[in-house]
Amino acid sequence: MRLRYSFRLYPTPVQQQALARAFGCARVVFNDGLSARQKAHEAGLPYLTDAELSAGLTAAKATAERAWLSDVSAVVLQQAQADLNAAPLAQRSEAGTLRGAA
Repeated sequence: MRLRYSFRLYPTPVQQQALARAFGCARVVFNDGLSARQKAHEAGLPYLTDAELSAGLTAAKATAERAWLSDVSAVVLQQAQADLNAAPLAQRSEAGTLRGAA
């Protein structure tokens, strides 16, 4: 027999703000990584490795436009990049429709 537990969290307003910041930064890092991999694929370049994406993230955090990524835990950002491995590359066909690529 398996047991199941249900929990409900009630974060404080400060915790809500911290969670929203972490989720927003993770979304930006994921989207940036996906975009970089798609552009490399379209250009016929080799698949961007996790190490290359991580180096790009470190460089992005040093810029003025993405310096706010340093406000959240690096673990959150690294997990967002690791989640890219489960995301299929999306390519645009000649007709302009979106289709998944393996």
